[in-house]
Amino acid sequence: EVSTDDPETAFCTLANREELNPEEDSIHHCLYQFTRNETLTETNKLLCDVCTQRHCGPKNNISEKKYVYTNAKKQMLISLAPPILTLHLKRFQQAGFNLQKVNRHIKFPEVIDLAPFCTAKCKNVAEGNTKVLYSLYGVVEHSGTMRSGHYTAYVKMRAMNNHLSDLVLRGQSQASEIEPVKGQWFHISDTHVQPVSVSKVLSSQAYLLFYERLL
Repeated sequence: EVSTDDPETAFCTLANREELNPEEDSIHHCLYQFTRNETLTETNKLLCDVCTQRHCGPKNNISEKKYVYTNAKKQMLISLAPPILTLHLKRFQQAGFNLQKVNRHIKFPEVIDLAPFCTAKCKNVAEGNTKVLYSLYGVVEHSGTMRSGHYTAYVKMRAMNNHLSDLVLRGQSQASEIEPVKGQWFHISDTHVQPVSVSKVLSSQAYLLFYERLL
């Protein structure tokens, strides 16, 4: 979405992201890097229609127009907090001419706050709120290599989340909890299902993470 907001507020977030100091190899660090402020210069300059019209005039023949490029800032932020947050980790990297799987553990929490990664004018967050909280309810894990492997899942069996239903059906939530939704975790591998502890879930090699909105 292209925005023409005031430059003073265009890059503002719901919560101060500079106080995060995210730990390396964590989902917070991944989100911080993905939403970082970038400067576009040299060959990455932005085509500016206003500068082009000011330089050439709006009535010039388009074939004679000399386009003007300018330095700019770019930042990707969340403008609409989803009821269900799905995070897909990039678990591969280029190794010469081949792709290599990334097997290191990425830390992720039971409850995550998206506010430092949301625009200050996030559309479905009540004015004055400085938290956008989500509770973990599902994890997909992949074992193996880039060529072959096996997918398993961790799923939390829990009571119906009425706050989430309100958010999905009416676009609003009155939730005030900041604790993870209570429930029992299960590990699912093909037809094998067994109960597991939350510590087992949080130590998994997450490939996909599923969160439901609390606040």
